[in-house]
Amino acid sequence: MARANEYFARLSSGYLFPEIARRINEWQLRNPGKKVMRLGIGNTTEPITPHIAKAMKDKIDRLSCRDTYTGYGDEQGDTALREALRRHYQEEYGVSLPLDAFFVSDGAKSDAANIQSIFSNSSIIATQDPAYPVYVDSNVAGGHTGSYNKAYDGYEGIVYMRADESNGFVSCPPEEHADLIYLCFPNNPTGAVATKEQLSAFIDYAHKHKSIIIFDAAYSDYIETEGIPHSIYEIDGAMDCAIEINSFSKNAGFTGVRLGWTIVPEKLVCEDENTSLLHQYWNRRQTTFFNGASNIAQAGGIAALDSEGRKECASLVSYYKQNARIIRKGLEETGLTCYGGIDSPYVWTKCPSGMSSWEFFSHLLEKAHVATTPGSGFGPAGEGFVRISAYGHREDIEMAVKSIKENI
Repeated sequence: MARANEYFARLSSGYLFPEIARRINEWQLRNPGKKVMRLGIGNTTEPITPHIAKAMKDKIDRLSCRDTYTGYGDEQGDTALREALRRHYQEEYGVSLPLDAFFVSDGAKSDAANIQSIFSNSSIIATQDPAYPVYVDSNVAGGHTGSYNKAYDGYEGIVYMRADESNGFVSCPPEEHADLIYLCFPNNPTGAVATKEQLSAFIDYAHKHKSIIIFDAAYSDYIETEGIPHSIYEIDGAMDCAIEINSFSKNAGFTGVRLGWTIVPEKLVCEDENTSLLHQYWNRRQTTFFNGASNIAQAGGIAALDSEGRKECASLVSYYKQNARIIRKGLEETGLTCYGGIDSPYVWTKCPSGMSSWEFFSHLLEKAHVATTPGSGFGPAGEGFVRISAYGHREDIEMAVKSIKENI
């Protein structure tokens, strides 16, 4: 008899963003003809820039010709793209990485979920709280956790590293033992960034506990604060205890194109002294379960990493960061307390008058017709906040901020 994966039943509720969409759809049915201004999901809105778009169009042209058609590529990614990534890390971050450490994928989200498959189910997981839901939900569905515990609004078996106003939304390493530690900086959802000293504390912890850090750097191009590291490998000692995940989604506008990469160095120490096991397992995982990212998307990725492409990406990022500044300034003028929106496209906003996250979400939707993301959907410590996304057309951002200022 076929049986379903019982671990999916442990998930406490539906995935956050479909639940938001459901509530918005219900509101629109009750309010026909009224427009919802969406500042919730982090989905890019501006067109792919000319140089990068041309590279993908040229690739399509080559695919339409018998003499230049190509089929399957390397599961690890196009060599030219991996070489471009290696140069990018060397030239912009001062980090030297071997070519075979780079694995190109269809995006950071899938890698963040799939990476756990190379680790034992007995691994103890630690995540920031609040955190991007995929870190927790994928581990629950993968059988790495216990059941949901209503008493403390979390899953048994997960070590929650609280990030709140008292620590500037940068959690400290846990006091107890953890085998896998998920970090995201610039942080989704809070917009916080971590200093070299703060990240060094996690590296020291990982060495002491023989842990592995899974570092999500998908928003690294948004960093403008001086001295903040863009890559975990800028920290001494990270090469043997950290995996880094990144993406073209939020700097090149590839949310729908789908292209990212994960760095798994051979030097990673796993099971005491075996320093190539995780690299071997991830390579085996990718070659077994993945046929490689779209060759059209990879052509765009190569263009996004050359000098012209980097300029275009910087311009796109600058556009969204200006949106974030408009949002934060407008909300602060209403008396709301805001964090983030400086090195990040997200403004982390404290709910007023003791409202819960979902109450303030509903209040903004009902009164201002603006959709946000309830902070509680990112974990227990997110309660009392909403995340507001800067991904939108400038005129829509300005209209939404104006509506909030006039209606709350």
